[in-house]
Amino acid sequence: MKVAIIHDYLNQYGGAERLLEAICELYPDAPIYTSIYNPDKVQHRFDGRDVRTSFMQRLPGVINHHQVYLPFYTFAFESFDLSGYDLVISSSSAWAKGVKVSPETLHICYCHTPMRFVWQFDDYAKRERIKGPAKAVLPLFLNYVRLWDVKTAQRPDFYVANSQTVRERIARFWQRDAVVINPPVEVSEIPYRGAPRQDFYLWVGRMVPYKRADVAIRAFKELDLPLKVVGTGRDMEALKKMAGPRTEFLGFVPDEQVRELFTQCRAFIQAGAEDFGITPVEAMAGGAPVIAINQYGPAEIVLDGKTGLFFETQTQEALVEAVRRFEADPAKFDSAEIRRYAETFDHQVFLKRFGDYVNQRWEEHTRGKGAPNGERNNVKGEDTKIRV
Repeated sequence: MKVAIIHDYLNQYGGAERLLEAICELYPDAPIYTSIYNPDKVQHRFDGRDVRTSFMQRLPGVINHHQVYLPFYTFAFESFDLSGYDLVISSSSAWAKGVKVSPETLHICYCHTPMRFVWQFDDYAKRERIKGPAKAVLPLFLNYVRLWDVKTAQRPDFYVANSQTVRERIARFWQRDAVVINPPVEVSEIPYRGAPRQDFYLWVGRMVPYKRADVAIRAFKELDLPLKVVGTGRDMEALKKMAGPRTEFLGFVPDEQVRELFTQCRAFIQAGAEDFGITPVEAMAGGAPVIAINQYGPAEIVLDGKTGLFFETQTQEALVEAVRRFEADPAKFDSAEIRRYAETFDHQVFLKRFGDYVNQRWEEHTRGKGAPNGERNNVKGEDTKIRV
């Protein structure tokens, strides 16, 4: 079986790129097709892989300023010659799903989310601080991108979503169904010793608006409880100004030390409404209860009253109330039980789930079951969420 892997771009390293690494582990000989690639920006994680870039790789300044080349992506991915491949797996939050394949080729898309800048423009503009003329003009061009997005959403044969939240968006925006297979988390690399928890709370993430570090920092100033803040970003100075005396900014912390913090903290604070949320799962792998916003991914992965508890709105007041509930009875949360639950998200679990799903679809494909591309996987299908 000849396999190709498609990914939006390789000029940053985050959750989507971790997912790509896992897919590459399943298909080590498959080339990666992507719009642009800079090994330094992805921590050289794909050194030795056959990475094939589009014509966009030659555009001036594209690695650091890829957003300004927005009009080129549709052409870049449709220009790839994927003839001769039996199986195409796209890892997509924007463009990769739009590749063209032969009728006899099976195309499975792992979708991180439909395009945020198209379907959630107001939230995206706020998140990226798009203002002035750009905010006024960009929606006009995005009308074209939205039409392209809907059209090309019919190209994959099957969709896999990283969460129920994303599955619902796929159904709402594209009228397609998806199975849910959560992305891999390196649970086995996070130590768990069962030692008593220390007295500090923990927040980890990039300091950008949608992560809502401000909610945690203001809440812990009011609570007068110790909070360690890990991460860097454009909002750091503003966040420091609003912090109380018991909030400690650690800046960049190596992964090994962050994992130690997960094993030590009293609880982990998740104020951002992520599509999934790898970091709170990592915290649970260290045995930490998670105090999380009851929205999107965090609402799916935290078990209220068992592995953590929820607050309902992204406000200082709501988080303060949740922390006080936690402080009233922290002993109810069993770190060993929390760790066991986190293990259901482990990297090896993902490899088996995703590998088995692809193999099942491939067997059906080779037997000639189902309809042609884009017609096998509609919103009227059964509930196909895959979880332990």
